[in-house]
Amino acid sequence: MTDEVGVITGDLTVATRLLPDGRAGITIQYTDADEWYVLTGSTVRVPPEGLAALHEQILGRVRHGGAEAPR
Repeated sequence: MTDEVGVITGDLTVATRLLPDGRAGITIQYTDADEWYVLTGSTVRVPPEGLAALHEQILGRVRHGGAEAPR
């Protein structure tokens, strides 16, 4: 689920980036497209396990469909 266009499906690329305030921003795009969309619920706190663990959590949610960022 994205803020800009709603649900997107297919071959997707997910980016989880550390923001200056220490939170994480999560964006998603159709693979090889130019446009990036904000995953609904982004920005989020980075868990104690770190940014890589958060990214893996997001990937799992996206793979199961209807994903939003964790709260």
